[in-house]
Amino acid sequence: MSNQDETAENRLRKELPEEVPPAAAEAGAEAPESHPELTGRQRLVKGLWPPRVTRAQLIVALLLFGLGFGLAVQVASNSDGDDALRGARQEDLVRILDELDDRTQRLEDEKQGLEKQRDELENSSNQAEEARRQTVEKERQLGILAGTVAAQGPGITVTIDDTKGTVEADMLLDAIQELRAAGAEAIQVNGVRVVAGTYLTDSGNSVSVDGNKIHAPYRFQVIGKPQDLEPALNIPGGVVQTLEKEQATVTVERSDKIVVDALRAAERPDYARSSSR
Repeated sequence: MSNQDETAENRLRKELPEEVPPAAAEAGAEAPESHPELTGRQRLVKGLWPPRVTRAQLIVALLLFGLGFGLAVQVASNSDGDDALRGARQEDLVRILDELDDRTQRLEDEKQGLEKQRDELENSSNQAEEARRQTVEKERQLGILAGTVAAQGPGITVTIDDTKGTVEADMLLDAIQELRAAGAEAIQVNGVRVVAGTYLTDSGNSVSVDGNKIHAPYRFQVIGKPQDLEPALNIPGGVVQTLEKEQATVTVERSDKIVVDALRAAERPDYARSSSR
């Protein structure tokens, strides 16, 4: 190669830039700005705050608040009802529980009796005869409730001696209602039969039952289960305690046979008629 050619080649090399190695190019390039990595707690806080509440979430929150408020009111109401029982004596609480159990048992017995009647009607070979028998039995039971037939059975006799003249008609009515609630099936007071429509009024120093004036001592003859009737009168704040506060003396006697023989005339209603055809 001639000297002229070498000179031209050297000139060309000076004019062209030298090739930059890839590693050098990467090193010379500006490094991207780096951010520190967030911790788990920082990511949780960033996701929760500021809160992003949707309309649906707000409605659910309001509903939950209303439900919680209602539950709080209910709990407070139940607590108020329990306060009255917390102050009662143990024997009073036991008596109340026994009475509730007895009432539950009476309802269960009544249910079983109705189911038995249904089964007898369904299974009887002569359904017409069975229906007539049950009709006669039902008529007898209704006659006892209506006071048109005499009745006898176990029960109690309640005697209220009112020497101070402080016993009023509403007190005797409370006694009748309590006895009915305890399962009394027939009641008479001083020879007057008590039925569904019986009313009591004050009449001077005495009391009138369905317009019949009666005087102390007031004597109740009651047919029913004695184990249910007597505790019903002796519950705390009940009939016996109320009468004793009025300085009246109350005695209750159980008996295997109480006779209720005061009768009421069968009355035909003025307006009501049977709807059966």
